[in-house]
Amino acid sequence: MATPALYLRIWLAQIRYSTVREMMFKTNFLLWIVVDLAWFGLSLAFIQFLYLQVNTIAGWTKWEMILLVATNNLVQQIFQTFLMINCTNLPELIRSGKLDFYLAQPASAQFLVSTRKFEPGSVVSALVAILVCAIAAAHVEFHLVGLLLYPPLVLLGVLIHYSMLLMLMSLCFWMTRAQGFINAYYSVFQIARLPREAFFGPVRLLFTWGIPLLLIANVPARTLIDGFRWHDLAELGLVTAVLLALSTWVFQTGLRRYGSASS
Repeated sequence: MATPALYLRIWLAQIRYSTVREMMFKTNFLLWIVVDLAWFGLSLAFIQFLYLQVNTIAGWTKWEMILLVATNNLVQQIFQTFLMINCTNLPELIRSGKLDFYLAQPASAQFLVSTRKFEPGSVVSALVAILVCAIAAAHVEFHLVGLLLYPPLVLLGVLIHYSMLLMLMSLCFWMTRAQGFINAYYSVFQIARLPREAFFGPVRLLFTWGIPLLLIANVPARTLIDGFRWHDLAELGLVTAVLLALSTWVFQTGLRRYGSASS
């Protein structure tokens, strides 16, 4: 039976292999870093422009909004570094039958499928996002307890992204293509960088509990600013646990339906 130590060794080996492989194409590596940083810079410039006209948006000051957007970017970059490329490649593994290789290994198929590739370029973008978060936090009255809670809350946001995208990609066990789902997810997850207070009624309810994008960056940023807020932490923790369980169930159900390349 696979042990945690074995899983750690497998994960580190996959990171090492992916990094070596990525360094074989240095131009592509550097280009994607530039593209990611350019998009992040444009987002920050847009915030700067907005706050030339107003002092607050939905109760968020300029530096609080920068913290929110930087937190969302940090969550996205960590997600892209470790998990996103693997989730989006699941449909190809199913279609081509290459999933058989992972099913034959003495470890969890979901773990292997979710962690086999690593994006080293996103590490640079994540570090820039951390720097911007630190600068923004220096301009607001953040709480020490919020600073301590911030890293685990960011990781919960990463797990929410992972759970939702894994569920979408697992639908390919019943379908042939998932490009439409990928494009839709890229578009919809931009909602995560908006203040939750800007939404009302059914829309706020939908993006808090149905598609919980408004929890991913809002809860870590607001906790850093306001300190411990038990209802926010309970919401984020509960949603993350439910989505992880549901995504695992959907993946395992699809796996039982999978007929392998030889069928």
